[in-house]
Amino acid sequence: GAGWRCCARESSMSARDIGLVLALLGWPFACAASVEPTAEGRTSTPTDADTPKTMELHPKLAETIAAIEGDITSIPAERREPLDALADFIVAKRSAGEPARLTFICTHNSRRSHMSQLWAAVAAAHFGITGVETFSGGTESTAFNPRAVAALQRAGFEISAAQPEAENPRYQVSYSPRGPTLEAFSKTYDEAPNPSEGFAAVMTCSQADQSCPFVKGAELRVAVPYVDPKESDGTPEEAATYDARSRQIAVEMLYVFSRVAG
Repeated sequence: GAGWRCCARESSMSARDIGLVLALLGWPFACAASVEPTAEGRTSTPTDADTPKTMELHPKLAETIAAIEGDITSIPAERREPLDALADFIVAKRSAGEPARLTFICTHNSRRSHMSQLWAAVAAAHFGITGVETFSGGTESTAFNPRAVAALQRAGFEISAAQPEAENPRYQVSYSPRGPTLEAFSKTYDEAPNPSEGFAAVMTCSQADQSCPFVKGAELRVAVPYVDPKESDGTPEEAATYDARSRQIAVEMLYVFSRVAG
């Protein structure tokens, strides 16, 4: 700018001259990649701002993702369509500088909607996608089912509740040693802390999809129904059924955020 030009004219030695003098004195110059100062005075490579920063996950959770990520290619085309619409919503919100808020909705907010909310949060962290907020709710509230909680724990989430014996326990859910702790409990989809406008409503069960053809405040409504693992409750197949549903949801959320990441 003008100030720099003024200083250059007043200086008795040019930048080139200074460099020559320092070189003669043996100053250890070397060619290096260009860096740019940040607002805080630190330096970073010019491409840092464009590179997603993936979040460190709990080791077991990272192992689970590594084991299932290849299944993304096996998602049927008919299921990819609503998942692509969800990815497009996230991309558009981030491009507009707005938070992408996703509310996963099922009838009782006890199993599939919670799994979807938490796996979506993990998938976003895995791909370094910021500006995404995940929520869940039901057409009625019950409790976060302990079988679903156990399946997520087996996958590597760290989950605890101060009062697990409560009618509707409030669980603290962690997926990263460096990330946030999420609170999970059953609630209706229009109950705080769920957003009231500008969000994507993701219907995770057929019953909620049919009973809520219109979700007030939703900017996007997509149906991605999952078979209820409740059908296996009390059977020898219970754990395997819940694990399979958790895995399916995880794979599809990883697909969504792989699309967002480009």
